Amino acid sequence: MREVVLDTETTGLDPEAGHRVVEVACIELVNHVPTGRSFHRYINPERAMPADAMQVHGLTDAFLAQHGLFASVADELVAFIGDGPLVAHNAEFDLGFLNAELRRLERQPLACAAIDTLTLARRRYPGSPASLDALCRRYDIDLSAREKHGAHLDCELLAAVYLELVGGRQPGLDLAAGIAVGRQAAAQRPFRTPRPHAASEFELAAHAAFLKKIAAPIWLQ
Repeated sequence: MREVVLDTETTGLDPEAGHRVVEVACIELVNHVPTGRSFHRYINPERAMPADAMQVHGLTDAFLAQHGLFASVADELVAFIGDGPLVAHNAEFDLGFLNAELRRLERQPLACAAIDTLTLARRRYPGSPASLDALCRRYDIDLSAREKHGAHLDCELLAAVYLELVGGRQPGLDLAAGIAVGRQAAAQRPFRTPRPHAASEFELAAHAAFLKKIAAPIWLQ
């Protein structure tokens, strides 16, 4: 089962008001475990960065001017995402911005399903804080590198949070460890000659006598 954890940084909160994507990152999961494949790009938004947005992620106009436009990364991003599903924290926000960028290029919107970790967290912990920071603290995930928001780092944190929300960090490892222990124990057991499995003459005679007591057996019909 392949999933893609996704995060974006933007110039604001509303793509319909002209705000743009400035950073996008993805991490591939297979069976809820990171594969090591990822996608990360900074994007020139073709507009000035508002001061309040820059305080969130620290991306300046001068830095972003050195990078390509969304059109230059669209093909690679869509190919990496594939059929999804996507995993995002407040997925409506990220998908809204990416689909707005695709519409500007007259391209089809992303059609893959989305798993919203914000919704998952609110259902699992009703009434408790459900921000990415709060969930990282709940699961004892290291936040020391998160001085500001950043799509790539936030994607890594979100992948760790998602694995906890669906049942524990890297599910399946305990099973793999159990299999390894079982194999080791089997290798240490002394060899024994296999027991004969054929029926004895007494057992065959008893079985034949039992069959004679059955009237109209179904295997003869």
